[in-house]
Amino acid sequence: MSEPTRVLHPFPPLYDERSEALILGSFPSVKSRENMFFYGHPQNRFWKLLALLCGEEVPVTTEEKTDLVLSRHLALWDTIRSCTITGSSDSSVRDVVPNDLSVIIDNSRVSRVFCNGALSYNMYMKYSFPATGIRAVKLPSTSPANAAYSLERLAKAWEIILPPS
Repeated sequence: MSEPTRVLHPFPPLYDERSEALILGSFPSVKSRENMFFYGHPQNRFWKLLALLCGEEVPVTTEEKTDLVLSRHLALWDTIRSCTITGSSDSSVRDVVPNDLSVIIDNSRVSRVFCNGALSYNMYMKYSFPATGIRAVKLPSTSPANAAYSLERLAKAWEIILPPS
């Protein structure tokens, strides 16, 4: 069992000036911190889900993942800048310092916010919503710990992230 450790978020947000919807995680897993990119654990279904929703192949490289996100006018970031955490366990998160989302909001077209799971949503509503004023939608987590949701069930819930056609 690993010990609680104070960790600083190690990589920057993913967005550009065309991003319209922001998807927020809580804090990167150990694997994501090692890979220095979002949703790095092979069992996390985020990339499979996004590919399914967009009708694309599942991206493998960081470049392919970046292209998929930006081509759909999405942005990725996490609600937590630093915290004390044991491994990758959301339930162990303590001593939270939130990320400043203004850098994304002020430099993009983001007007919709989606939270990947309950911790992300709770942190957003506590720390970020008062500053952004943008109501967030809580979506079921893509984490492998959320075994109650199949990929198909996640897709039904998550289709809301895509712009209306």
